[in-house]
Amino acid sequence: MEIQEALNWTDDLIFAKTGKHLDSLQRSILEGVWERQEYKDMAENYHCTVDHVRKTASELWKLLSDVLGEDVKKANLKSTLERIEFSNISNFGADMQILSNINICSEICPYPKAKKAAKNRSPTSTTNESEKHQDLTEAPEYDRIYNRTAEITTLKQWILQENIRIITIFGLPGIGKTALARELVEQIQDNFEYIIWRNCTNTLALKSLQTNLIQFLSQNTETKLPSPIDYLRSHSCLIILDDFQELFISEELAGNYLPDCRNYGKFLKEIACSPHNSCLLLLSWEKPTEIATLEGENRPCRSLQLGSLGEAAAEILTNKGLTDENKWGELIQLYGGNPSWLNIIASTIEDLFNGSVDRYLSYPSLFLGDLEPKLEEYYQRLSASEKLVILWLANQDAADIFHKPADLALSDTDFLKAVQSLRKRGLIEKASDNRSLLFAVPVLVKNYLKNR
Repeated sequence: MEIQEALNWTDDLIFAKTGKHLDSLQRSILEGVWERQEYKDMAENYHCTVDHVRKTASELWKLLSDVLGEDVKKANLKSTLERIEFSNISNFGADMQILSNINICSEICPYPKAKKAAKNRSPTSTTNESEKHQDLTEAPEYDRIYNRTAEITTLKQWILQENIRIITIFGLPGIGKTALARELVEQIQDNFEYIIWRNCTNTLALKSLQTNLIQFLSQNTETKLPSPIDYLRSHSCLIILDDFQELFISEELAGNYLPDCRNYGKFLKEIACSPHNSCLLLLSWEKPTEIATLEGENRPCRSLQLGSLGEAAAEILTNKGLTDENKWGELIQLYGGNPSWLNIIASTIEDLFNGSVDRYLSYPSLFLGDLEPKLEEYYQRLSASEKLVILWLANQDAADIFHKPADLALSDTDFLKAVQSLRKRGLIEKASDNRSLLFAVPVLVKNYLKNR
């Protein structure tokens, strides 16, 4: 049995049992084991950690053991598959009976050819199940999210009806960007032939990402195309890049790439300016500079700044069993309706204040507890000029940036650059006094800076 035959046959077995095809990492592991590679070699080829490969492989061996009815592991995979012939598939039990409908003669049935993407996407124009390929190995486990109905509706409008090519969801850490994107994928997955989720941790180099994308998107074709954009043109693809801020330099203005990641700017421009029917979804603490520029050029790009949960955040406090419900609105406002921050501080209130929100809010000074290191990490990402500006803003309710203080050691140009960068990070908010536009620091960040 050749490797491609083994891959296709194994995929058929898995699909018959679970209704899902092998993802690209599972296929890479099977191919690697077939060629007697070590896990570290597979991890290097796939651009991920050895532990991630080992964990995925362990789950795959268990799945194959359940499907085949015998113990399958790395050491015996090849011999097991070679020993089992198609004529004996029916002996694997009733669960395998579905395979009798597959046209198997003297050769393995290839994957169906993917159809060319339609000229537009809509919730009613779904993709055939056999043509769908997903790699969500780096995505979080799907779970319900707090009420984000308005945001989901907006994103579905942009993707399914307006065919927006790049969407950036940005906002403060913990605000729920990843959870929102995971829910979105669950709701729109039937509209795409290919869906892949990648995390930009450990400064994912563009070349590595492109290699990984081509490997995933070409699994159903005989000839590999030269670049990911070629696949985006011929198929409907949804690509999610989480933690995109990891590609940026700390202690500089927002959106400045690390030296090894500077070619991402060109990559984003190519995706935004080339005609295709796919979508790139970026999740980031801060908006990339290229996105702001492309939006200004009326390119098919959109940005969604994720904000407070509002009243829906009360569910978090209910689940934690906190008391003094009349004070919950004040607590939610203080923490910007940030679900992660509220979960952390709710645990502190439960532990140190017997669950009383009133007692916590009445404490002489704001106690941030386990949240303080997270705020400190974010603060340390700021450039020197941003730190000067945000400290100035934190010492007042709101300020008109037209009136830059004379003692602030920044030129007018550097001052405005710092303000703009803080806006890209979501660290200052617009306010108004009916006469001029004012800017203010979120209440919790302001309190953190004052106590720092």
